[in-house]
Amino acid sequence: MAKRKRLDIDYSYDFELYGIISTLKPYKLAWEINRAMSKSLAKMADFEITDKANTMALYTHYAKANEINTLRLFRNKPNEESGSRELLVPEHSHFDFILLAQGEAFEDSNRLQQLLRNIPSVELVAFIPLAALKSKEHFIF
Repeated sequence: MAKRKRLDIDYSYDFELYGIISTLKPYKLAWEINRAMSKSLAKMADFEITDKANTMALYTHYAKANEINTLRLFRNKPNEESGSRELLVPEHSHFDFILLAQGEAFEDSNRLQQLLRNIPSVELVAFIPLAALKSKEHFIF
């Protein structure tokens, strides 16, 4: 009988995640972030994830990327037409949005959080530690 071998892949996560609580629509929050941070987040194709039951979930997604820095804003709830009810980050169901920051411009996490907190419609911004996050594989592109 042949022995089974398991392939374990260890990814390096060179980004930070932030949870945002806000009652705004995704396009409005993206616009507010653009104003507050002098960025130009643009609507991207919906972010697709297939869950364990082979149900595809679609998440609203805004992004601004260049060679050095990436900023992505995801809605934590899936779009209604996707048929799935799985949250993007189920461990943090209280967050309405997830912000992914990657690159040199976002190394000062306190400054980024303060910029986001200055947006009047943002109720809470919190750093999400990746070490305990089971769904961090969703953010590997």
